[in-house]
Amino acid sequence: MQFDPENNIVKLCAKGIMTEGEGKVLEAYELYQQAWDLAQDGFEKFTAAHYLARGKKDPLENLKWNEIALNHALLLNNDFAITCYPSLYLNVGKSYEDIGDFTQAMRNYLLAETYTDKLPEDGFGNMLKSGIVAGIKRVQS
Repeated sequence: MQFDPENNIVKLCAKGIMTEGEGKVLEAYELYQQAWDLAQDGFEKFTAAHYLARGKKDPLENLKWNEIALNHALLLNNDFAITCYPSLYLNVGKSYEDIGDFTQAMRNYLLAETYTDKLPEDGFGNMLKSGIVAGIKRVQS
């Protein structure tokens, strides 16, 4: 599966990112919620859930949506989804860290680390790798 910039869910999430960047946070999260409500397949659901998680200030809600995003990506189990695993596991790990479950945080950070070979060798890939290493360091006993 290739990333399709013409996909309606992708468009809604992209519009949400732009709206968020303009400081219209509530409007952005309404767009992410709309994307979730309209999502029909695993790709669309993991994409929308990923963005919904970003807006959840309650740590348990944030964890819930990060896990929903990850679980939909895992069900896809295709080349594109696999390239998203490091980011998704990192987000789940951070969610667990935020609620004080360092065992689950470490588990997810280590899972994220196992997929870093799927990341691009660029600024984004390096940022994720650094985030994973930092997460592991924070929760090590």
